[in-house]
Amino acid sequence: MKKPSAILAALLLLLPGPAFAHRLDEYLEAAILSVDSERVEGTMRLIPGIAVSSEVIASIDTNGDGLLSETEQQVYTERVLKDLLLKVDSQPVIIRLVAAGFPSIDQMRQGIGEIQLSFTADMPRGGAHRRLIFENHHQSGIAVFLVNCLVPRDKDIQITAQNRNANQSQYQLDFVQGGPVAAPTLLPSLSGFEGAFGLGVRHIAEGTDHLLFLLTLLLPAPLLAYAGRWTKRATVSRSLMQILHIVTAFTLGHSLTLMLSAFGLLRLPGRPVEVLIAVSILVSAIHAIRPIFPGREAAIAAFFGLIHGLAFATALSDLGFGQWYRLISILGFNLGIEAMQLAVVVEILPSLLLLSRTRAYALLRIGAALFAAVASIGWIIERLLNMPNAMDPVVEGVAHHAPWIAAILLLLGLLCRPLRGFRATPSEGVEAS
Repeated sequence: MKKPSAILAALLLLLPGPAFAHRLDEYLEAAILSVDSERVEGTMRLIPGIAVSSEVIASIDTNGDGLLSETEQQVYTERVLKDLLLKVDSQPVIIRLVAAGFPSIDQMRQGIGEIQLSFTADMPRGGAHRRLIFENHHQSGIAVFLVNCLVPRDKDIQITAQNRNANQSQYQLDFVQGGPVAAPTLLPSLSGFEGAFGLGVRHIAEGTDHLLFLLTLLLPAPLLAYAGRWTKRATVSRSLMQILHIVTAFTLGHSLTLMLSAFGLLRLPGRPVEVLIAVSILVSAIHAIRPIFPGREAAIAAFFGLIHGLAFATALSDLGFGQWYRLISILGFNLGIEAMQLAVVVEILPSLLLLSRTRAYALLRIGAALFAAVASIGWIIERLLNMPNAMDPVVEGVAHHAPWIAAILLLLGLLCRPLRGFRATPSEGVEAS
C-alpha cells in the first residue's frame, strides 16, 4: 500500500503528509477522479520507490545536473498527461493541466518524494446514462496503478458501477446524470478485492525489511535457551507451536494497526515508523544470537507487528468513500500480505526444522543474524540521517535469490547428519538424541 466511493486507491494514501511509511520498490501512481455535470477533475500522486527512483529521476532530470528545472518539470508533466486517456461515452476528451508540484531529488531517492498533478477535462453533453473510461499507461514497466472516484458533489449525479482491470491501469465508471437511477447505487460488491490482494502480495514480497524481521525472529524458534545461550533443541511439535505463535502474533499486530490507520484512527509520522522497523530487526537479530527474551517471542512479534502495520498502511483518510469499499480494499490488501507471508514461512519451515538438528545450524543462525543486524543498522542510519545505505544492494540481491537460497538450505538439511550428543530430559521439553 488506495481510495473513496470505490476500492483500492484506499490502500495508497494512508499516513499523513506526503511521506509513505514503507519503502516501495515500484513507481506508485494513484489517481483520484471527480465528476460533475460540466467537467471531470482529477489528481495524481506519483511516488517512485527507492529501487526505481534513479530511473524516474533520469527521465525528469534530462540534462543530469541534479536539479529539476521548471522546463524539465513541464516536459515531464506533459509526458504524464500524454500517457493518460480519458473518454466519456466513448468520446475522447482533452485533459488540461491545472497544477503540478515536484519534490526534491533527494526525497525521491529516499522513496518519500511525491509528484502531485491536478488536471481537468470538459464533460461532453450526453444522455442520462453515462460511462467514463480512464487509462494510465505512464511507465507501465515499473508502475503500480491505483484509481478511484470521489462521491459526486452534484446530487443529480449518482454512480451505478465501477470496474477496473487487474493492475488498475484501466478504470470504468458508470453513472446516471439528471435522471432516475435504474438500480440501487454502489451495491456492495467485491470490486477491487482482487487488485488489493495482488498489491498486498507484491507489497510484502518486496518489503524486505518486514520479511527479514519475521525470519530473523524465527531463527531460534526450534531451540530452547539454557544459561543465557541457545543450547537445547525443542521438540518438533514445540517448534511448530512456537513458530505458529510468532507468525500469528505478528499477523494480529500488523492487522490491527493497518485497520486503525486505514480508517484514520491512528496516525504516526512515517520516519519514526521506518526507524522502529529497522530497530525491530536489530532486536530480533540480537535475540537470535543470544536469548534476550526467551519464551516471549510471540509478545515481541505482536508488539513490533503493531509498528509494521503502520508501514503497511497508506493514506486513505479524508477521501469520502463508503465504508464497504474501504473495508473490502483493506481486507484484500491484508489477506494478500498474509498469503505471501505464509508462503515464505512454509517454504523456509522444513529447512529450519531440519537444520536445527545439525551442527551446522549454530553457524547458520549466527551468520544470518549478523547479516540482519548489519542490514538493520544500515537502515537505521539511512532513515535517521538520510545517508545512503551501502547494504541495500546486498539485501536486495539476497532477496532476489531467496528461492534458490531456500532450496539450498533444504538440501543441506536433508544431507547433514542429525546432531549427536545434544541431550536433555523430556521434562525440559526437548528431544533426547
